[in-house]
Amino acid sequence: MEMTRRPSRFFREVSTIWAIICREISVAFKSPSTLAMSLVMPIVMMGMVGGNLTQNMAGGLGFDFGLFMLIGMMVNMLFMATSQGVATLVDDHEDNFSEEMLIAPVSRYSIVVGKILGSMFSAVVTMLGTLIVGAFMGITLSVPQFLAILALSPLICLSAGALAMLFIGLIKNRKAANIAVMLITMPQMFLSGAIIPITSSSGILMVISRILPMTYSLDLVRSVIYAGTAEYSSIVMFNPAVSVAATVAITVVFLLAGTFFYARSEKNR
Repeated sequence: MEMTRRPSRFFREVSTIWAIICREISVAFKSPSTLAMSLVMPIVMMGMVGGNLTQNMAGGLGFDFGLFMLIGMMVNMLFMATSQGVATLVDDHEDNFSEEMLIAPVSRYSIVVGKILGSMFSAVVTMLGTLIVGAFMGITLSVPQFLAILALSPLICLSAGALAMLFIGLIKNRKAANIAVMLITMPQMFLSGAIIPITSSSGILMVISRILPMTYSLDLVRSVIYAGTAEYSSIVMFNPAVSVAATVAITVVFLLAGTFFYARSEKNR
């Protein structure tokens, strides 16, 4: 009698990640208000905050502040939307869905990575919203530039999600999770150089900017967009290899630590 072959461990983990990604996308489609907010947020951040900065501080910088800000806000939206998506692990905790996932014979890291990559769908929608708002403001990207950012978005979202996991693993209610998301995203928007240049930062502000993961993700994106231009040296702070290494290292460390805290909090329920 021929024995039925069990699926390999690798195939099982990939299937788990894919299943969670599909679930997150399905949940996003079933919540039109969430998708609507993904488009409203860029209007507030890019149109109001960005527009005000463009009118009041763009002169004398030596480069196109509009493009500088557009790239920064697109990366910031990826971070913000991904962090908000990871924060729904608290909802899964309250609905006992996370408990059901954790008793399955799959790696905890597959569950977390699936959640992060699933949240990337809403993050990309938000990024597209930012691009549309930028177009109405007269700020555009070429197709190759947009595709380059899109290609880097999985790494950016993994970095954002890994940072969020550090907080979410220790949080047990929605209100605290929402506050944590704001604490994760808002300081980075101002201190990582998303909308305000930080090349001349010094002291404690420089130290903080160097430990924020968005700083390296954003600098990596700008190194690609501004490659071969006269503005490159004025805008890009690090060698692209340094940005990639820092982003990967931060992602791995935060993902390991955050998943450990998350699994432990579920185990101790």
